Amino acid sequence: MRALSIAATGMLAQQTNVEVIANNLANMNTTAYKQQRAEFQDLLYQNVEQPGAQTSDSGTLLPSGIQLGAGVRTAAVYRITSQGTLTSTSNPYDLAINGAGYFRVQMPDGTDAYTRAGNFSLSPEGQIVTDKGYVVAPGIAVPATATGITVNAQGQVQATIPGQATPASVGQLELTRFPNEGGLNATGDNLYTETPSSGSPQSGVPGSTGYGTIQQGFLEGANVNAVEEMTSLITAQRAYEMNSKVITAADEMLQETSRLGGS
Repeated sequence: MRALSIAATGMLAQQTNVEVIANNLANMNTTAYKQQRAEFQDLLYQNVEQPGAQTSDSGTLLPSGIQLGAGVRTAAVYRITSQGTLTSTSNPYDLAINGAGYFRVQMPDGTDAYTRAGNFSLSPEGQIVTDKGYVVAPGIAVPATATGITVNAQGQVQATIPGQATPASVGQLELTRFPNEGGLNATGDNLYTETPSSGSPQSGVPGSTGYGTIQQGFLEGANVNAVEEMTSLITAQRAYEMNSKVITAADEMLQETSRLGGS
């Protein structure tokens, strides 16, 4: 019976939906995490009677036809890149992006990765690095004698050095944008990498046209709304239950057919 396989595809789709929601909820407190959403598509149809087929010699047409669907499949899991809430931390090495863009990170193998998680610190060499020790491009080093740093909205990094009347400029942070942010490949550790779908990275100065600004002493929170996720979870649970009831109903119908056939 076709209903069994159709309902099974529905249960698998809702299982994926619940897994996506679970990951969103698990990352509610992850710095700069971006919410994901599962999208679905209907499967191929069996055309028992093709819509628009000719029904008589006089040229009359079938107005709707008979098309029997084969179920549903997961088409994509989108990443929603809306702005997360900025929270003050008072840590001078915490940097939040207010607006569009990503920090570029230099990986140990020489490749580039990108992140919006600005919970940075200093390496033993005085370079600004991520919490995993990866250098934040373009590789800004803070002098060992510095008693503090200041990062303005345009990404200019200045260090306060004893004996100098004015802060010393030690570097300029850049931000990177992509034509299709949803096409970035999430690799874990709050990092993303470029893919053919994301398009080529485009670097710019914070605060310039199309790029966000830097907020020192702040971190961007996850853009997950707990109420929305719980509502989606309930909806997914009910859809899963209804598909399981279809399987039960189809099984009972097959049992009845088998009983009648055996009598």
